[in-house]
Amino acid sequence: MNFKKVFSNVGSLQIYQLIRFATFLIISIALTKSHVSRHDIGMFEAFMFIASLLSFFWVTGIIQSFLTLANNNRSFNNINRPFKTKSPEIFNAFVVLFAFSFLVFILGISFRQIISIYNVKGNEPYLNLLFFYVLLSNPSVLIEYTYLIKNRSSSILLYGLISYTIQLAIVVYPIIMDYDIIWALYGLVAISLLRFIWLLAVLYKYAEFKLSWEFIKEHLNIGVPLIISSLLAGSAQYIDGMVVTRAMDVEHFAIFRYGAKEFPLVLILAVGLSNAMISEVGRPGNMKLSLNKIRHHSRRLMHILYPSTMLLMFIARWLYPVVFNKEFIRSADVFMMYLLIIIPRLIFPHTIIIGLKKTRVIMVASVIELAINIGLSIFLVLHYGTVGVALATAIVYILSTSGLVIYNYVKLKLRPRLYIPIKTFSFYAVLLMLEFVLIDRRIIDIYDLIEWFK
Repeated sequence: MNFKKVFSNVGSLQIYQLIRFATFLIISIALTKSHVSRHDIGMFEAFMFIASLLSFFWVTGIIQSFLTLANNNRSFNNINRPFKTKSPEIFNAFVVLFAFSFLVFILGISFRQIISIYNVKGNEPYLNLLFFYVLLSNPSVLIEYTYLIKNRSSSILLYGLISYTIQLAIVVYPIIMDYDIIWALYGLVAISLLRFIWLLAVLYKYAEFKLSWEFIKEHLNIGVPLIISSLLAGSAQYIDGMVVTRAMDVEHFAIFRYGAKEFPLVLILAVGLSNAMISEVGRPGNMKLSLNKIRHHSRRLMHILYPSTMLLMFIARWLYPVVFNKEFIRSADVFMMYLLIIIPRLIFPHTIIIGLKKTRVIMVASVIELAINIGLSIFLVLHYGTVGVALATAIVYILSTSGLVIYNYVKLKLRPRLYIPIKTFSFYAVLLMLEFVLIDRRIIDIYDLIEWFK
């Protein structure tokens, strides 16, 4: 079987992201179904949360800026370079990623005496493992994107299947064998070390070991606005939580937190498509083909994800009491509002802007988006409670994406129909909004359907 005919680079990266998500989901399920105490589950989840919190924004910014420069930069004459040629860009991107990881590691180790997480502090293994995990895991993100720019779709899938199968085994095994939770954390560090070794092999095969301060400067010049943008976007959920806690009691905060979640499948596949296309857009003379690809792939995602979202929206009020308990049925209303974020999520004006290296536009848009989100959340929480905060988030996402579409049209002279399947998008967006209104007004209801079948 020819893998490249079956799976494109875009499809392979999306499947890789799904494998990654499924692995962590299975681990979470294994934790809840095992004899591990709630305290230990909290320790494991805190470990993952803090590791992500310390690095998600700069990893995102560095990777996206690397993808814009991989095929088009001032530092190296790489235009029309064959895929098989070793790339100095890959090595220098590794240097930047490792430098950031090492900085976080050094700061963490240096100040661990004053850090306390659930009464774990100082020289205890938990914190040491956390910072070693950050050091080893973040540079390894470069593996799948090196395969991407080298047009190795089969390698992306093979790497994902092997590495996450091993991760599942070495993390879940201590859990099901009732070992202390620290052994599951050792497993995470161990797989991170294996991935780092894999990364070194990838660098040996595909990277030219040529350090360029000029490229690193160019990389950071494009990457810093994206880092700031990612930090602002990531902080929005924490600000929403703060708005709820200031306006309402802790019970309402719990209801909000359990509902304030996007449909993971939408987020994973949309981010996978966006990242895969950034390097395509950045390649000189490739704009028309790139826009066609974005339109084609986004249409395909719409045909899959909109029906899935509509089904999930229909059963949400039944699903939440089943998965959690009846006290969290109001979380379903928040969740349904977050499901509307699919409307802007499957449009990709930002992919084009990042691919063309206009990252400051993204940063400015993120600042404006955050400011509007704060003001609108404060206003709507007073009128609609927790649902109002979710409504503010959905509105701001739609306004932000619309603004970027207008920017592309006015400044870049790119008509929306060039990269947006207008008819498909309009049909599904209107249908989803109509379903939301009908469910909200109780005109259609999952419980009526259940009673009918009875």
